[in-house]
Amino acid sequence: MRIEQAINQRKFKDDHHKMVVNLLYTGNWLRDSLGANLKSYGLLPQHYNALRIIRGRHPEPVSAGSIKEVMLDKASDVTRLLDKLEKLEYVQRRLCPHNRRKMDINITPKGLKLLDEVDVPMDNFYNDIAERLSAEEAAQLSDLLDKVRR
Repeated sequence: MRIEQAINQRKFKDDHHKMVVNLLYTGNWLRDSLGANLKSYGLLPQHYNALRIIRGRHPEPVSAGSIKEVMLDKASDVTRLLDKLEKLEYVQRRLCPHNRRKMDINITPKGLKLLDEVDVPMDNFYNDIAERLSAEEAAQLSDLLDKVRR
């Protein structure tokens, strides 16, 4: 569906304004779609993002600061996210033996199992997008988005 139809707006001031509105609308659509896939697992997109970051460093520990640096949602309260993930036994925090002011965070076997389960609907989501955009189109779009942020 074209953005004009999606938001019931016939004209935009110019193509740059239309692009910004379309990016915002599409970003919200992606967030909501991803969130719907995660809801049945009791996860928010921020939890999923943090778990993937921690899994990516597994078996090495990661610090809360390192997680915060690469989170997609920079406004996330990483401490609160980790509190919830620890309460659910998806991550484990321990005092760093080399720096007693820092916590080491590791994913637990339960957290790894959860991500294995969540990977199935997430892969389906990405495959659905791959049916709409070729690999070349996806790369081109990604390059254009990088250019917008320069």
